[in-house]
Amino acid sequence: MSECAWCASRTKNTFFSTRYKRLAARRGKKRAIVALGREILIIVYHMLKDGTEYRELGPDYMDDRRKQAQIKYHKEQLKTLLGEDTPEQRKTA
Repeated sequence: MSECAWCASRTKNTFFSTRYKRLAARRGKKRAIVALGREILIIVYHMLKDGTEYRELGPDYMDDRRKQAQIKYHKEQLKTLLGEDTPEQRKTA
C-alpha cells in the first residue's frame, strides 16, 4: 500500500499530492505516506462497497471546503450577534 501512496503523492495537481504535502510538513514523510495509504484504502473500500467510480477532488478541494466552513461559521456568528438566531425573536419583532 505504501507503493501506491508514494505514486499518488508524486502525481501533479491531485488531491493526494496536496494532502501528502500538508501531512509531510506536519508529521514527516514516512507518517504522511502511511496516512495517505490509509486514505487510499478507505476510498477503495467505499468504491467496492458502493460500486462507484473514483472521482478526483482536485488539489484545491480542502481549501475550498475549509473556506466554505469558515463562511458558514461567520454567518452564524453574525446572526447571533444581530439577534436573528432564534425563531422566537423573529416572530415577536
